[in-house]
Order: sequence, then C-alpha cells, then structure tokens
Amino acid sequence: MSLEAILAAIPHRPPFLLIDEIVERDDARIVCRKTFTGEEFWYAGHYPEYPITPGVILCEASMQAGAVLIAGLIEAEQGKVPVATRANNVQFRRQVLPGETVDIEVELAERLASAFFMKARVSAAGSLACRFEFACTLTEPKTDAR
Repeated sequence: MSLEAILAAIPHRPPFLLIDEIVERDDARIVCRKTFTGEEFWYAGHYPEYPITPGVILCEASMQAGAVLIAGLIEAEQGKVPVATRANNVQFRRQVLPGETVDIEVELAERLASAFFMKARVSAAGSLACRFEFACTLTEPKTDAR
C-alpha cells in the first residue's frame, strides 16, 4: 500500500505518521513497517546521549496500523475516526534504536458495534520489542478546538 493510500485511510500526518508501508493486509490482520531514521524529533530529548525509541511511540505506531486495518471495515461510517480507548498488558522486551526498522503486526480480535479490540506485536531484527492489546472506538471528529 502506498503512502498516499495510508494517508487516505487514517487522519495521522507527518511528523506523527508512524507507518512507512503496509506489507500485508486482510480483513483481520495487517503487517506494517517503519524505519526510525534517528532524525525524528523525540530523539533529541529522549536520552540524548543514548537515544532510544520511546515505548509509547511503538504503541502509537501499532495503533495507527490498527486504524489502517479497520479503515476498510468502516466505509459505511465515513467521517468517523478511530480513537484509542485502552491499552492492556503492555510489555517491552527490547530497545529500538535509531536506524532500526520495525515490523508491526496487528490482529483484529473482536468487533462489537463501533468498538474494535486488537492485539499488536512490534519486532526489530526478528526480535520482539513490544506487545500489547488495545481497543479503539469510532468517533465523530470535533469541529471546534474545545
């Protein structure tokens, strides 16, 4: 899937778009890839002498992959955006360093109306970096800044 297709599927934009490409996708599973160049804004302040990718960034990348996964399932509910509602059992197993590429695998475990329950795994160089479960619901975007 091209970058243009990713941008059409989810509302995230650079510098906070955390998916470079979609490797595989079906109705229940997606595999995405992201290369962290070291130029991302957070490395300047997240352990400047030994920069590592914040764990929350790995979680956000997974949630964005989940949003792309469900984008194809919600065409009838156009205009709504998926918003994270929970993250459970978050485990970090290895650090992800600048210059590394991560593979992000998200599986749709269950859908209840407009709520989606998913499982995510992030790996780098074939080694598990992070795994967790999360949920999101479809929400009408707010039209004002309040």
